[in-house]
Amino acid sequence: MTLAAPIGSAVAGPRLAVESLRGLLLWFAGLAGGFVFIEPSRYEFLAIITVLFFVLTGLSLPSALAPLLLVLVTINIGYAIAAVPVSDEPKIVNWVLISIFLALTAIFYAAMLGNSTGRRLDLLLRGYLAAALISSLIAVAGYFRLFGSVSDVFLLWGRARGTFNDPNVLGAFVVLPALLLLGRMLAGRLVMRSALMLLIILAALLLTFSRGAWAQFAFSGTLLMFLTFVTTRSVKERLRILLVTIGAVLAGVVLLAALLSIEQVADLFQQRAALEQSYDTGAYGRFGRYLPGLAVALDHPLGIGPLQFAKFFTEDPHDSFLNAFMSGGWLAGFGYFALVAVTLWMGARFLFTHTPWRAQYQAIYAAYAGVIAESLVIDIDHWRHYFLVLGVLWGLMAASRRAAQASPAGAVVVRGVSA
Repeated sequence: MTLAAPIGSAVAGPRLAVESLRGLLLWFAGLAGGFVFIEPSRYEFLAIITVLFFVLTGLSLPSALAPLLLVLVTINIGYAIAAVPVSDEPKIVNWVLISIFLALTAIFYAAMLGNSTGRRLDLLLRGYLAAALISSLIAVAGYFRLFGSVSDVFLLWGRARGTFNDPNVLGAFVVLPALLLLGRMLAGRLVMRSALMLLIILAALLLTFSRGAWAQFAFSGTLLMFLTFVTTRSVKERLRILLVTIGAVLAGVVLLAALLSIEQVADLFQQRAALEQSYDTGAYGRFGRYLPGLAVALDHPLGIGPLQFAKFFTEDPHDSFLNAFMSGGWLAGFGYFALVAVTLWMGARFLFTHTPWRAQYQAIYAAYAGVIAESLVIDIDHWRHYFLVLGVLWGLMAASRRAAQASPAGAVVVRGVSA
């Protein structure tokens, strides 16, 4: 006689299949973020498919994400209002729609971590790391012209851009994967393999010759090492962290020396390592246009509209705070300030909370702090990975709060999730 399968197991099968497909989509979403030559890119199409699948198969928005939702909606309302007077220009409407879409991706990444947090985080970050490695390898190979005449596709202004449309974006994109690998090494896991991957990424980071990305990694890496050190109670583990830190610094110095032994690298490095470039100085240089730009922002409460700043000052703002005021008026400007302040303040509350994903949380928080620091000298409003970092950080904040509340001692046993 054949026995019927239990109802629970019959239901569990489809649920497991759905969750497996969700995980696969998250991995590909992380991977697709590393290939952005044009707008819209493959990332946009894959992100739309991923969001729709999650919504159709069950996606809730926790109340803890209300501040993120409110601020992002406020910023984009400001953009939409400011865009109306200049909406006859072809790129304006597209710019606003992309801004709204990227804000939605941040909300999605935060919401999807409400369930199966560790597994989903792991898959997303694995895809992101794979993208960083592939793009870094292409960038390094392209810089040294290993692809022949095709190598020019992966270069811009003599700098490596890999699979991105700008070297600065490639440099900023690989910071989080580099931090995740550094975190692995500090935790004593897969040290040699992580070190090799980190060296590949750092080589690409250096060859972007992006001063902002260099500074972002230095700042974020230092912050991560500090957080890892102070949240580790074992004297033995603290000693290992110090040794790994010293080893990482020495390896970085050797890598830098090796690359600088190549004349073309040394010449461009010497030029780019200067604190000020020719386009930084002068009345309408990068820094010179900040004050007059601020004056224009104060005179236009509704903003002058997206992509209009260059018409006044020859170039874009290269300051995301100023750009928010110019592109979306006071509504978007103060909204962006609020977003940064609330995220940094609320995010800091969970840096020392014992959760299964604390190591990743600290790396993501450090990456967010670093990209915000860089946003003072560059426009990040359409950086896909910025919204991923923002959304994941908020998602982990909500998950950490739930985990702490569920534990009698306000803590959860720590076990790192591999990235």
